[in-house]
Amino acid sequence: MDTLTVQELRERYQRFFEVRGHRPIPSASLLPENDASVLFTTAGMHPLAPYLLGETHPLGNRLVDVQRCIRTGDIDEVGDPSHLTFFEMLGNWSLGDYFKRESLAWSYEFLTQELHLDPAQLAVTVFAGDADAPRDDESAQIWLSLGIPAERIHFLPKEDNWWGPVGNAGPCGPDSEIFFDTGRPDHPGCRPGCGCGKWLEIWNNVFMAYRKTAQGDLVKLSHANVDTGMGLERTIAVINGFDDVYRIDTLAPLIAQLESLTGYAYAEPQHTRPFRIVVDHIRAATFAIADGALPGNVEAGYIVRRLIRRAIRYGYDLGIRQPFCAQMAKTVVQLLDDAYPILGQRRVVIANELTCEETRFKATLERGLHEYRKLIERVRRVGTPMISGESAFDLYETFGFPLPLTLELAREDGLRVDENRFEALLIEHKETSRRGAAQKFKGGLQDQSEQTTRLHTATHLLHTALRQVLGASVRQMGSNITPERLRFDFSYPEALSDAQLREVERLVNEEIMRDDAISYTVMPPAQAIESGALAFFGAKYGDMVKVYSIGAFSREVCGGPHATRTGELGRLTIIKQEAVGQGVRRIRAVIGV
Repeated sequence: MDTLTVQELRERYQRFFEVRGHRPIPSASLLPENDASVLFTTAGMHPLAPYLLGETHPLGNRLVDVQRCIRTGDIDEVGDPSHLTFFEMLGNWSLGDYFKRESLAWSYEFLTQELHLDPAQLAVTVFAGDADAPRDDESAQIWLSLGIPAERIHFLPKEDNWWGPVGNAGPCGPDSEIFFDTGRPDHPGCRPGCGCGKWLEIWNNVFMAYRKTAQGDLVKLSHANVDTGMGLERTIAVINGFDDVYRIDTLAPLIAQLESLTGYAYAEPQHTRPFRIVVDHIRAATFAIADGALPGNVEAGYIVRRLIRRAIRYGYDLGIRQPFCAQMAKTVVQLLDDAYPILGQRRVVIANELTCEETRFKATLERGLHEYRKLIERVRRVGTPMISGESAFDLYETFGFPLPLTLELAREDGLRVDENRFEALLIEHKETSRRGAAQKFKGGLQDQSEQTTRLHTATHLLHTALRQVLGASVRQMGSNITPERLRFDFSYPEALSDAQLREVERLVNEEIMRDDAISYTVMPPAQAIESGALAFFGAKYGDMVKVYSIGAFSREVCGGPHATRTGELGRLTIIKQEAVGQGVRRIRAVIGV
């Protein structure tokens, strides 16, 4: 096998698929635009959802990218040799062009001929079929023809070999995953995907032939797509013979920095897991902040805050008492700025936010220490040698007090802690949080219902109307669509008056009453800007873009989907305005009423 750096693999992957007719597209932001189904971009398909559902992409129907992603669904697994919260995903796409045979053959060719992985160390899984969709015998036959023996082709159920939708609705379909045998000992019942560590998933070929509706129905797409994802960090680890992704060239320097900060060795078993968690979480928070997810109390900001505080807690376990997050983030920027220039552009914001959050959290820990002392007084008055699990959990949840710190202080005070009860409460809390998150985020452009399409179109009108009323300095900072409402964030330093809000509404509704046609043209980004189109998301655009025109009222770079005429929208009503950060306002609105 070759020895490769992360950058070399990025380049080799993109070059392989460009030769096969794929056009490169830039990595999208970690904050999905117009998508309420998720807090972060968890896969390359998020920015491509409209195109997977039928919109035409300005660069054609074969695409390749390296997408930055954050996933927190399996955050409890972070700390093992392969799981990461932030990771890079190599992806190639067919939008109604080629399908299973080409996709699987190219994947196998890239792994075995380009990267020189041993075919004998590869195994695959395919969809076993159920009442919704048939067994994927076609993929199994293709794998056989490529040389994978039948005993290394595993038919697995939907929970293993069906991808999507993300959120409540959207494109989905069976997948075929490729696993690498790490050489660890076998055990009874071991198979790819069993989680024992013997088999490491490195590539997933998703065959998006279906769309799940908001009502839960599974319908066939008008054209089938291919969405593949190869985990960059895992693949580099495999190529270089590492059994640990934290040894690759974009993570190992962070491990070394933490060794220097703590005086501990990463290889010492009691320190390995805390090292991994600190490194992963600081890296994830650095990227999230760069893309605009500042630490806060709701949604993406809350996740970032928890990542930072979790890193600080484990840093505390490693004996770190001085501020260290911004220092490590500086190393993240140095390691990955070439591939993601947004890191360098936002390095000051990253450092400031991490420093402020670390300062705030340490103040919270001080309050927790005060509460701990009051707790000890109560425990001693009662005369029990045990701190209850409920009390320890309250310190953890309310004040961010890590359990190891409670245990350490309790030992100094000659007390024990009911750790079993604490762990039970923690598990219960995590399960409640997961259920809540699953219910909260619904809709988004992935459902592409008529109402969602109309609401997205309305954001264009709202953007233009705000600029007419408030001035050309107003720019879109983000938006979020559900089937019930639109949410539009824009730059403006103060609250809008009632008169300004009424004028914005009037302008939008006048345009709706005109029933103007909505059309698009494809052109290079520079030409789009010269033509007067609004475009405020910079590096997310590729070599060609779609420019949507709404009569003479609005002209904006966007991917879609959109209504065909403004008269389809129905009346827009602004229901709320609020501040969401310094110099950023938010408007919530509905249509059709």
